[in-house]
Amino acid sequence: MSLNAQFPKQVPFLPGHVFSDPYKENHHKTQQFSNINGTVQEKTNFIHEEFDPNLLDSMKMGTPPNLTYGSRQPPENDYIPRIQPPWLKYDRAVLRFYSYFQESVVENPNENYRIRQVNIYYYLSDGTIHVTEPRVQNSGIPQGLFIKRQKIPKKIGKQDFYTWEDLQLCSNINFYDRVYRICDCDTYTREFYEYMGKPLSLPEQLPRDNFQAQKETKDLKINPPDTKEYKEYFEVKLGGGHPNGGLNKYLSNDRKVLSFDIIWDDSSIEGQLNYYTLNYYLADDTCEVKEVRKQNSGKDPYPLMLRRQKIPKQPILTHYPGMTLKKEEFYSPLDLICGNQVRIYGRDCFIYNCDDFTKEYYLKILGIQQKPATLKQERGKKFYQPVPPYNGYGYEEDSLGSVYSLQPKPPKKDVRKNFTQDQFILRFESRLISEVREENSRRFIISFYCGDDTVQVYQTSERNSGIWGGKFQERSRQKNPLTNDYYSEKDFQLGAIVQFNVYKFQLMRADEFTINYMKQKPDVFKEADIKQIIAKLRMFADNYPNFDSFLLDLMKKLDKQFKGQIEFEELAAGLQELGFNLTLQEQYYLMREFDTNGEWKLNMQAFWEGIGGKRS
Repeated sequence: MSLNAQFPKQVPFLPGHVFSDPYKENHHKTQQFSNINGTVQEKTNFIHEEFDPNLLDSMKMGTPPNLTYGSRQPPENDYIPRIQPPWLKYDRAVLRFYSYFQESVVENPNENYRIRQVNIYYYLSDGTIHVTEPRVQNSGIPQGLFIKRQKIPKKIGKQDFYTWEDLQLCSNINFYDRVYRICDCDTYTREFYEYMGKPLSLPEQLPRDNFQAQKETKDLKINPPDTKEYKEYFEVKLGGGHPNGGLNKYLSNDRKVLSFDIIWDDSSIEGQLNYYTLNYYLADDTCEVKEVRKQNSGKDPYPLMLRRQKIPKQPILTHYPGMTLKKEEFYSPLDLICGNQVRIYGRDCFIYNCDDFTKEYYLKILGIQQKPATLKQERGKKFYQPVPPYNGYGYEEDSLGSVYSLQPKPPKKDVRKNFTQDQFILRFESRLISEVREENSRRFIISFYCGDDTVQVYQTSERNSGIWGGKFQERSRQKNPLTNDYYSEKDFQLGAIVQFNVYKFQLMRADEFTINYMKQKPDVFKEADIKQIIAKLRMFADNYPNFDSFLLDLMKKLDKQFKGQIEFEELAAGLQELGFNLTLQEQYYLMREFDTNGEWKLNMQAFWEGIGGKRS
């Protein structure tokens, strides 16, 4: 029955009108899952399940079967593979071989073959190979990718592919009926083969073809031995000048200059040591001498001591220099050695050093090592310009700005200190120190501003005392006459004497904020640190046989009436009697530390325990 007999005559035999069974009327898809009486069921009419008769017999007899049928083989690799696959172990690992092949050349009388160099890359991850040819400019040959990356079979049509073991040095390999000669490889490839236990043989050189030899000898010309004489003869015959004998020397030594450092000791009345630079031009054996300028030397700048010319060893001085028949001998590089003297028209100059190029030239060309000579160090002239005295206008830094520069700049301020310390003001009660007895009773309030180190003084007055109170000194920076530096916060200690202009003040007391401020900064106010005060007091125990005898003597001299509490005057008198030189601020903080009741009295029991005594 033919194929056309299977289809009805009414349906044309065209694409889209052909069915596998033209007489089939039901084209619906089979439904496998259904819901019958609220139960999900599956139709298994079309599912063929194979059964094992041994399994059925074991189920009938009630004996459990061995469903595994043998022991399970242990896996070779886990989720962390113990044996790495090649795509993971040799990722980005490529072997590179340098090779070549011989290409025949036809219809060329100069060559009949050509050597073309290529690189073979073998990828260890998947065993693929690709071949490239390095590009050569103006070669006229399409170069670049030679064989795309792929697995190359050993024989066309076979499934036996090349591996890394097949690639050996000094061997031939066939890729698609083209024979390549492997001559060398890179360092990684050689190390890989040694690691795998198959070291490679020694490399061989790349052969040369006739094209390369012809290319190298193309521009090589060998003139006949008498060519130079012929050129000179024809040049003179045609009216040209005589050949320049120094042209070759000029071309080979152009811009090559030997530089030497020389010194001339001028022994005249107003003479001095003069430093020069001697430049020797190798192109024409001429020299020039330049003066080394120094700032503030008091001399007019004169660039050249001698213009560029040949320097004779013994100059011939005649009235007609061009008509003399005597020959002069000029200085050459062999005469210019460090440590020698050069006589330049009656001036004896000493060569003491040269530059690096000159040292290298003498060492390579003449075989002489230039050793610099040592000179006595000339004492530098010191110029002193006295600073004019302060005129009293503004700050001293403003006046110094016009001294140091013609265009004075405003002095820089410590902005960070001004922002961080501006809110801290140290206030002290002080008294005036004067030769007049009545003046010593005057009391002042000194305010020190930590933000900009300024000081302000107010005078206090009592009623009917005849003394006007108020501002005594404007806020300004003051200098310490002892150190000639501005006063800082570390200079303000209790008992210290400060001097503003012609007035001297002794700091007697401070407010509570100042006391706490100094206590919080023991690195600046060391006399306000109670630990350092106690350590200083304990150092006097070295004069006693033991520490207990020191404590007993200290307690007896301080508290003579055994009251248990002493006044500040008794503390100061007792320490003075013992010879313990504590400052007023140290005595003040010692009194403040062991004043337990707030009555400004030192508690002897607390003082005993504070300096290291045992509790009773």
